[in-house]
Amino acid sequence: MTIPLPRTGPARNEVQAHRGASAVAPENTIAAFRAAAEQGCKWVELDVALLKDGTAVVIHDASIDRCSSSRGKLGDMVAADLAGIDGGSWFSEAFRGEALPTLALAIDRLGELGLNVNVEIKQHAHHTSLAQLTETVHSHLRQRARHTEIIISSFDVEALKAMHRLDPSYELAMLWSELPGDWAEILTSIPATTIHLNYKALSFGLLEEASHRGIKVRAWTCNAPHLLVPFWGAGLAGVITDNPSLFLT
Repeated sequence: MTIPLPRTGPARNEVQAHRGASAVAPENTIAAFRAAAEQGCKWVELDVALLKDGTAVVIHDASIDRCSSSRGKLGDMVAADLAGIDGGSWFSEAFRGEALPTLALAIDRLGELGLNVNVEIKQHAHHTSLAQLTETVHSHLRQRARHTEIIISSFDVEALKAMHRLDPSYELAMLWSELPGDWAEILTSIPATTIHLNYKALSFGLLEEASHRGIKVRAWTCNAPHLLVPFWGAGLAGVITDNPSLFLT
């Protein structure tokens, strides 16, 4: 009789590169996604928002100030403005000229790299409507390579509900920094089968209850593998990390 070894880490397919391998390349760029693939990662997480003209771009913030050599708000920009943005040199001169990618370009490159994608929908004040945001994201995801698997995540319950209406087959992940007391009811209302939770808010009680309910839990954004070791055997499914190589060795 073979006794299975206790889990001390995630399965390879449950390691997600946060904004790509953002510890070694500028976040939410093709370079970061390529670095994740080179580290042996199977999944990347990315953020998506809209420009003034409705173009879907891969970026976390409502402005380009933090992650580019330029300044400006997404709500004041159109697709033609992207050509003049250097999204890499803020991180390192080695990445000078790296583009701020559209979602269409990112989905295409991820297919070429053989990567699956966790798309975090960012709801910003300048967006015309939630419907415009979710329908635009959905239209791009429909063009993905056949082998590309998709997770949709958001801090916005209504965004997840909207994505479910567009395609009930999406795996939906509710993002929380802290777990609300009515978390199970919220998941049922979406409906969602996954929680992406700040790793600092993990508890054995949550993992036990989630397992009982058939809910998957992944931790974000942990870059210290030893901090999660106690939770793998308790049912933690996966991790979202800036440096996938830490969990893949």
